[in-house]
Amino acid sequence: MSRTPPGPAAQAEEPRQLYLPNFCSASAVLAIVVICELTALLLALARNSAALGFWSDLGLTSMFLLWIALCGAGLLCALRHYLRRQSVAVSAAVVLGITMGLVTIVSAAAYYFGSTTMFPDDHWTFLARNAGITFVVTGLALRYFYVTHEWRHNVELQAKARVHALQARIRPHFLFNSMNTIAALTRSNPARAEQAVQDLADLFRANLSEKRNEIALAEEIDVARTYQRMEQLRLGDRLRVEWKIDALPNDALVPGLTLQPLLENAIYHGIEPSPDGGTVTVTGEQHGDMLYISVANPLPPGAGMNRHEGNRMALANIRERLLLAYGERARLAIEPTAETFRVTVMFPMHEAAA
Repeated sequence: MSRTPPGPAAQAEEPRQLYLPNFCSASAVLAIVVICELTALLLALARNSAALGFWSDLGLTSMFLLWIALCGAGLLCALRHYLRRQSVAVSAAVVLGITMGLVTIVSAAAYYFGSTTMFPDDHWTFLARNAGITFVVTGLALRYFYVTHEWRHNVELQAKARVHALQARIRPHFLFNSMNTIAALTRSNPARAEQAVQDLADLFRANLSEKRNEIALAEEIDVARTYQRMEQLRLGDRLRVEWKIDALPNDALVPGLTLQPLLENAIYHGIEPSPDGGTVTVTGEQHGDMLYISVANPLPPGAGMNRHEGNRMALANIRERLLLAYGERARLAIEPTAETFRVTVMFPMHEAAA
């Protein structure tokens, strides 16, 4: 069944992304100053004016360029909210008009107050040349900003699509296990089957929510504990889970469906095949701004690489979602031994906004 596209109200909540840099930021202003100074240096070296001297030429050229650039940045900063509401063509036309107007005004003032040795004799030629250069340079810059913005936007959309696809590959497996548990309990213990249905509803209410890609760690732990209760109904005393997570901050953010699939894998590959069951240990620690969560399970008798192969799909999904969320700072480490199988996820701590 196809998903209904968001209505106008939902779309209105998402602000239009402006393809221009944020000229209100200090980093953008610093970049403008550096670019202007480098451009002035190149022009002064290229002209090598004997009448003015290198340093005088550099100073005057720097002043000319900085006046234009900083005034333009100030106007674009003030008009940022207006430009965000306009189409690409309109915003580009406004930016071109502002820059060419500024260049014309500053060029006319510089020609009027400047020395005759600095400018050509024809006033209009000087203004037309500066306006033409400004038009070409601004047009190229706008094209660069637009292409870069569209590329970045496409990368973000692809990353989100991959996250949803990876989550969709995890959920059917979990659903099938849950339905098998409920089916097994329906005749033997209807009361417990009813509790399992309620737990399943709670799990899907949490996991199918698309309000955000990240959820609070406390919520992720609750989801994993609910899953444990459901499996406890099916496996009974064979399943034991030790939670050693008191050191973890509950308000830290984590991609949804990170801990629960690890617990599911540990139970499915480590506890279920063993006649005597075993203990799954969930450990959480914080070191600096990094969080470490590990899930360890005993290996059943006769378990070899086939059991390890069965873990690869879910672990690859979790690893890729961590990479999309945190980049190279996040890792998923697998530590198989002769008796245990341990998986540890490491990611930087991000607190939920107050």
